[in-house]
Order: sequence, then C-alpha cells, then structure tokens
Amino acid sequence: MLGQANSATLQGIEALQVFVEVHLEISQASMIIVGLPDQGVREARERVPAAIKNTGYVYPNKRIIVNLAPADLRKEGSLFDLPIALSILAASGQVRGELLNEFLVVGELSLDGTVRPVQGVLSIALLARMSGLRGVIVPTANGNEAAMIEGIEVYPVDSLQTAAEFLSGIVPITPLKVNLEEVFHNLQHFDIDMNDVKGQHTAKRALEIAAAGGHNILFIGPPGSGKTMLAKRLPTILPSWSLDEALEATRIHSVAGQLPNGASILPARPFRSPHHSISDAGLVGGGVIPRPGEVSLAHHGVLFLDEFPEFSTAVLELLRQPLEDGKITISRAQSSLTFPSQFMLVAAMNPCPCGYLGDHRKECRCSPAEVMRYRRKLSGPLLDRIDMQIEVPGLLPQEIEQLKPGESSCLIRERVQLARQVQLERYKHRKGVYRNADLSSKDLVKYCVCEPAAMELLREAFTRLGLSARTHDRILRVSRTIADLSGEETIQRQHIAEAIQYRCLDK
Repeated sequence: MLGQANSATLQGIEALQVFVEVHLEISQASMIIVGLPDQGVREARERVPAAIKNTGYVYPNKRIIVNLAPADLRKEGSLFDLPIALSILAASGQVRGELLNEFLVVGELSLDGTVRPVQGVLSIALLARMSGLRGVIVPTANGNEAAMIEGIEVYPVDSLQTAAEFLSGIVPITPLKVNLEEVFHNLQHFDIDMNDVKGQHTAKRALEIAAAGGHNILFIGPPGSGKTMLAKRLPTILPSWSLDEALEATRIHSVAGQLPNGASILPARPFRSPHHSISDAGLVGGGVIPRPGEVSLAHHGVLFLDEFPEFSTAVLELLRQPLEDGKITISRAQSSLTFPSQFMLVAAMNPCPCGYLGDHRKECRCSPAEVMRYRRKLSGPLLDRIDMQIEVPGLLPQEIEQLKPGESSCLIRERVQLARQVQLERYKHRKGVYRNADLSSKDLVKYCVCEPAAMELLREAFTRLGLSARTHDRILRVSRTIADLSGEETIQRQHIAEAIQYRCLDK
C-alpha cells in the first residue's frame, strides 16, 4: 500500500519540492525515514504515531517506510510531520489520496495532533504556484503569510483531524483570501519622527541625501550627540517600498524564523541593529545549512552598526562583498548559497576611545597614538565603501532648549520620494539599477554628467585629498543624488562641493 503527498524543503530562501512517499508492509511494526533526513525530520517517528492515535485515527501496526524524494537532497526541520501523517492515513485508506496530491502540505505536529507553524511558508506557497498545484495546506498561524501569494488556494488547518476530514470531504474549509493592496498599504506606521531631533542640520541633510540615493553613511561624534537617534529615524524618511520588495524581504524573515506568528508581511522596511559582539555567521549568515544573517535580514532596509570600531575587524571586513554586490554568497562543503543583501549601511562611532575628541563640552583624555589605533580598526577599503562620513557635534543643554523642532519625516519623505521617482525614470532601461547608489563605474560616464567647473573641482579634490578611485566614484554618485533633490539634470559645482564635504575622514 502506497500513500503520497507533496511537500517542500528550504535551501537558502528558495523552496524545493519534496515528494513524500509512504509504503506499508506486513512486518514488525516500525517506521523508517529515508532521503537524507536531519535529526528534526527523523524525530517525526515519535511525533507522527502519537498525533495519529490521539486524533482518533488508526495507526497501522505495520512496517512503514517513508521516502523523501529526491533522495540526494538534504531535508531538515519539522515541516514534514503533517504530510507524513496524511500519507500514512492515505496509504491505510483513511484519507482520500487523490485529493492530497493536488496540494503542497507542510506543518509540524504536536503529540495531540495540533498543527504548529513552520518557517519559510511564503517561499513554499510561491513554489506551489510555480509547480501548478491547486494550493497549499498550511498551519493556521502561517495562513495569512501563504495567502500573500496570488493564484493558489490556501487552506489553513489547526489540527491533523481537520486536515484529514477536509481531504475526506467531511469538513469543508473556505480558502483564505487577503486583500493584498489593503494589507500592504495599511501596515506602515512609525511612532518616531525626524522632528524629534533638534539641531544637527548638517546630519539631517546628509540623512535625506542618503535616503534619496540609497547611500551608506557613517556618523562620527561624541556620546549623546544624537547619532543613534538620527539612525533610528532613517526608515521614517525612506520612500515607500513596492509590494515586490516587501514580499522579497518577508521571504527572508520567514525563512529565518523572524516573522511573527499570524503576520502576513513585514509592516515596514526592516531596521536591523545587531550588537557589536555578533559573530561572522550572525552578520552575514552561515551554519552547517546556511541561514540568512543580519545583512540579508536588512534587505531593502537599513543595517545600523552602532559603536562601529568595536565590531571585530574580521566581521567588518565581511561587509565588503554585500556592500559592493548587494548579495552575499556562503560556501560550505555541502552547498553554496547566495542570499540577497541590498541594504543601506548606517554606522556610528565616537571620534576617539573616550569619545570626546574635539568636543567643547568635555576634554579628551586620549593620546594621538590611541586615537590612531582606534580609527585603524576601520580599514581603508571598508571606509571607501561608505559614501558619506558625517561629523555630529555635541550640543549644550541650553542650545537644545533654544532650538525649535525641525521638519517632520513626512515632509522630508516627500522630497526623497520625488528624487527616487526621477531615478526610477532615468534608469528604467538599465537592468538592476534603481537608485544612484546602484550605479557601476561604467554607468557614471553616462548618467553623472558634470558641468566643466564641477569636474575641475572634483579633479582638484582628488589630487589634494589623495582620494581612491572608488571614493571618486562615490562622490559622483552622491553628487548625482544632490542634483536630483535640487531638480537639476546636470551635476553642478555646488553639488560636487557638498558631496566632498560629506567625506570628513578623507580630510
């Protein structure tokens, strides 16, 4: 007797189809699972029999062979519990097997037959649509997430009994539907605003430019100057993201188990702020079977690294590839996976170990050698990949009291949105380029046309400051964004001058 069900396993952020085959034969009662299962899959031998018995069905007193095909693909996790249980019931004639083959099934079973949520359901639902299946049977807690994929039927189940009775035609289940546009547009909400930040006009201007062009930015200033406060308000001025961007970012969070139960989509662009003690694998991803790290969880959002020099030098150097390519490739003996990681890097650091170099509120206690050693933790190639380096001076209490609130995030976001629209129109025929920060060196010749006075100033700065070729290109990209915010098609001298101002470490 044979029972079959469609399921899936995750490889990176992609779901790959797995066929669950169950064979029953008269022999000593046992269950064998083959097909490169990991420990989580093998433990189904204990969960599935208990769930079937406690749900009121008959667990076959036979030798049960469960094959997960293709056999050369490693399977991991507890998401195969439900398809294995349903395949056993189909093989023993307790569930209609022909209807089971129309769906892709995932779910973890508790011992009482309750179906628990699993990771990566958004990618799994997308696989079901690509495979031409009728729909998916998923845990109730994952239902809204799966329903974000149009073109398939989503049947949420809360127990093995519900799933079995649905397949047998005893209990009908209404396919879950969500209004994509309504869900997408009603989510974004912020409890913080840019007008919370008093003063720091240069830093706020730089943050607006960074948001408009997707540029990386480094804040340098003493403790309490507002670096973290500014960084946390960057998402409030970023342009609204598209549904495709939201779904792609949600897939990564779903695979990593970072999506809350019952959530259908990320409410806003991600803002990730890992502690400086983070490991290599925590930042860029890794593991025996690689999982996405913070650089991928920040995809289409912001990665904020506070106390930048306190991160391990080896960890920081791993940022080079994702900052340059917008993706990170993790190679292991068993597999090599690529995760998307197109994020804005916002970093913050003190000017010296004690934090008060150049501060008028408190005297610095650091020697020149200590300051140099502190700053050497950041390599030149890494700093080259940061478009803007901004000094954020400390403010005295009386200065803070006298300052009025600045512009709101809403007003700034409108200007940022207009600049992004200009960029989208300009690069509509250039594949893979959506923001000025995405321009390659070859693209700069075509899209960053400068007036003669602007080019003369850039050449002079290149010579006097000893800039690298990469820094030269980044100044051009930032200048292009400043020109877009000003509504200018050609980069002018004042745009280049302002972009050079935002390279304080090069001076």
